[in-house]
Amino acid sequence: MRCFWDARQLAHAPELELHNGAFVPFAESPARAEAILAAIGTPEAAVDHGEARLRAVHSEAYLAFLWSAHKDWRAAGRPGDASGYAWPVVRRRQLSLDRIDARLGAYSFDAASPIAAGTWEGAYWSAQTALSALGAVLAGEPAAFALCRPPGHHCGSDYLGGYCYLNNAAIAAEAAIAAGRKVAILDVDYHHGNGTQDIFYERGDVLFASIHADPRTDYPFFWGHADETGEGEGEGATLNLPLARGADLAAYLPALDAALERIAAFAPDLLVLSYGADTFAGDPISQFRLETADYARVARRIASLGTPTLIAMEGGYAVDALGANVASFLEGFA
Repeated sequence: MRCFWDARQLAHAPELELHNGAFVPFAESPARAEAILAAIGTPEAAVDHGEARLRAVHSEAYLAFLWSAHKDWRAAGRPGDASGYAWPVVRRRQLSLDRIDARLGAYSFDAASPIAAGTWEGAYWSAQTALSALGAVLAGEPAAFALCRPPGHHCGSDYLGGYCYLNNAAIAAEAAIAAGRKVAILDVDYHHGNGTQDIFYERGDVLFASIHADPRTDYPFFWGHADETGEGEGEGATLNLPLARGADLAAYLPALDAALERIAAFAPDLLVLSYGADTFAGDPISQFRLETADYARVARRIASLGTPTLIAMEGGYAVDALGANVASFLEGFA
């Protein structure tokens, strides 16, 4: 399988300040990508497709914010990485906000996604990596893997969160639609892809199906419940299959089969697969029980659709096992 990557994604390297003033690497660290690279070998270099594909999904105002946020944070005399701490929960409206602290709240939904000096560069090339892998699939490859880091599926059209800054899967899906393809998105990360769902929630031309931890107990809590099925023209085009903590392969496969059945009925020309390896039994922030060998079985089931597929990397935080888990999935798919 052809794989794509750009080393500039490593520029995104936020640090977490501890109470004693020490800084430690953030959970979504460059080490994740390095572990995957060590397992899969040297990928092809991503190609720059420009910002137009980003603007097809994300608002101009949000992109301008993301580009300047860290510079504005430092210009305001603030140390470390930029992070919000106040959010407009009620009576939200468009405001002209000069202070970076306020804009961080306006364009994010949690405090788990700091903006570092290299965040724009890393996120930009993560999206370009997804577009480059998509190009291979559009050119006739049955599947291609985009090593996207930082991930993207929690990011909406005008907000960041969940370690995500640009929605790689949505950007690729929109580009595929522009190329005349009918697209379905399958998200198999442990956490619900709330940003991807939000982007397509009122559209009927894209099917979004997700298997994830029950949001009654797990992040992102407010989205991903089974009764969320889409609105307006998108009614019925969203399928959420939440599973209880502790789900192993035996509990996971029936949900996967249900998702694949819905996708087959939708009959897409192209599948965008948001793949997260945080369903692994040893993941430090997740509670499913899949093992390394299970990823090959999951991948074979998805590949059995016979639909050209772009695989975009999302989560997975057990760094020591991450490379093996990704390699197992890619080998099973191929």
